[in-house]
Amino acid sequence: VQLVESGGDSVQAGGSLRLSCAASGHSVDVYLLAWFREALGKEREGVAAIETANGETYYVDSVKDRFTISYDTAKKTVYLHMISLKRDDTAMYYCAADPNCMFLMMAVQGLHPWTHVPAWGQGTQVTVSS
Repeated sequence: VQLVESGGDSVQAGGSLRLSCAASGHSVDVYLLAWFREALGKEREGVAAIETANGETYYVDSVKDRFTISYDTAKKTVYLHMISLKRDDTAMYYCAADPNCMFLMMAVQGLHPWTHVPAWGQGTQVTVSS
């Protein structure tokens, strides 16, 4: 599966953005799709995930109540709507996909190496300034 992210931008603290990730090349009808981010000098970390089959979502604590992940089945696109952005949200945001929902979920939670995730997009930069 190929993943292409878009929507990254530079915004002021308190602002909002919506990231998109379009999937192609393989059916993702029964997949876990997730967003990760990697700040300069830091390890890549999971942000949010959604199961395409049933719409169940997961968020890491630092983004709960500020970020919303959603999936458009017809467009095969996963979104990350971010509000109340903080400087700490500055990072390259990556989309990931895995038919093995358990392993990708564990990677989002930091319990499984993200390097084992089979499909990644190229990333989209989010910069939040004060």
